[in-house]
Amino acid sequence: MEINCMVVDDDEISRLLVKKFIDKTDFLKLTYELDSAVEASNILMNEAPSDVDLVFLDVEIPEMSGIDLMQSLNNSYPIIMVTSKEEYAIQAFEGNVNDYLVKPFEYSRFLKAVVKVKEQIEKEQIIAESNIDIFVKSDSKLERLEYDGIFFVEALADYVIFNTVKGKKIVHHTMKGIEKRLPNSTFVRVHRSYIVNLKKIDFLEDMQIHINEKIIPVGSSYKEKFLSNLNLL
Repeated sequence: MEINCMVVDDDEISRLLVKKFIDKTDFLKLTYELDSAVEASNILMNEAPSDVDLVFLDVEIPEMSGIDLMQSLNNSYPIIMVTSKEEYAIQAFEGNVNDYLVKPFEYSRFLKAVVKVKEQIEKEQIIAESNIDIFVKSDSKLERLEYDGIFFVEALADYVIFNTVKGKKIVHHTMKGIEKRLPNSTFVRVHRSYIVNLKKIDFLEDMQIHINEKIIPVGSSYKEKFLSNLNLL
């Protein structure tokens, strides 16, 4: 599996080091290199991109600290803190960061951190693939939804809507969080606002998915991954 990485650090030398280590690691790919946590927040909160699976995050960044950014993401992304200050470690781990790298660090320490994240992501997918259903909290109760009964999932501000054979179920969650909980062999993110069940697609025309009388656009950044999941002739 390939893990897409975002690096957020206002220190250029630090960014270059992390970038070098990412390039050395076969299962990592750098997709964003940023010097601003505000810019990172705009991407992660507003776009929820499909090309970010892991965030390398400095703590002390002007305008918005790494801790503040981490807390705003609500554990939607695995995070490895990269900082020269050990004193933020307790606060970082209380926010459920995956690891905490203190500058300067060697490649061996970097590799240990990213392997831990890779194992976590793989474990989550194994669990998702082995299940046939998911329980969601809707209207103050836990409701069982079978994967085969879900047409698509749609974003709605801080909520997601499961469109199912039983109707619509509104759940307080993030799209990124839901994406991690569903088996990626069946459910694919096709737009920042949509995850579709491949088995429920009626047809595809002009990069628009027709599913249960709903037309869903395929976003340009999701197109390649989506098409690779189809059994095309």
